[in-house]
Amino acid sequence: MTDAAVLSIRNASKTFGDRRALDSVSLDVARGEMIALIGPSGSGKSTLLRSISALQTIDPGPGVITAFDGPVQKDGKIDSNVRQTRTRIGMIFQQFNLVGRLSLFTNVALGSLGRISFWRAALGMWPQETRLATMAALHRFGVSDYASQRANTLSGGQQQRGAIARALVQKAKIILADEPVASLDPVSARRVMDILRELNRNDGLTVVVTLHQVDYALRYCDRVVALKAGKVVYDGPASGLKTEQLIDIYGPEFEDVFWEGAPK
Repeated sequence: MTDAAVLSIRNASKTFGDRRALDSVSLDVARGEMIALIGPSGSGKSTLLRSISALQTIDPGPGVITAFDGPVQKDGKIDSNVRQTRTRIGMIFQQFNLVGRLSLFTNVALGSLGRISFWRAALGMWPQETRLATMAALHRFGVSDYASQRANTLSGGQQQRGAIARALVQKAKIILADEPVASLDPVSARRVMDILRELNRNDGLTVVVTLHQVDYALRYCDRVVALKAGKVVYDGPASGLKTEQLIDIYGPEFEDVFWEGAPK
C-alpha cells in the first residue's frame, strides 16, 4: 500500500466454477478519491466491492486486500481482525439492505453497532450520541420526516438515502456503493449521486461506486476504473475515457445507446 492509499488490492482473483470473476486485479485507492467502477454485467465490479468489504473471499494464492494499513484478506482467508477494519467501511447496496419491518430511524441507528453493545441496540436503548447522529443524518438527506415509518413503506430513493445515512452514523471513512442507483428513477438517482459526491467533497470520504450508467460515472467521478472479464482495462481520469475505449469495453452496441454528448 502506498502512503496515500486507504485501500490496496494486489493480484486479487475470484473464481466461480469455470468463470473467473476477478483476474489478478491490482488497484490502489487514495484517501478522498471518488472512483467509478464501470464495465458490462459480469465484469467483476460487484465481486470486487464484496471482496474489499470481506463479504466474500478471494481465491487462495498471492492475492491481498488491505484497508487503512490493516489486512482484510489474503491467500483466500478473511483476516481474524477484520471486524475493526470493517467498522470504517460503509457498504451500500442496490436493494438498500434495510430491515423492512424496522423503522427508518432504527435502520440508520444500527450503523452504530460497531461502537455499542448488541443488547442495547436490540432493546432500542440508543445512546444520546447515536440518537442525535441518526436524526442529524436523516435531516441532512431530507428523510427525517419518515424516521418513525417502517422502511418497507418508503420509496426506493428514500430507502437509499437512509442506507447512506446509516453509513454516516457508522462513521465510515470509505463508502463502497454497489449499483446504488440501478433501482431508482432518474430524479432519485441524481439525488443519491449528489449525496455521494457531497460526502466525498465536503466530508472528505473516500467513495468507490459501481455504475451501469456511464454518463453518471463521467459526470460525478474524477477517476474511472473499467473492468472487462475480470481484468482492469482502464484506470485513469474520467476526462481521458474516449468513446472508442467504451465501445471496446461494452461492445459495438454501446455507441447506439450512449447519451448525446458522449466523449469523442
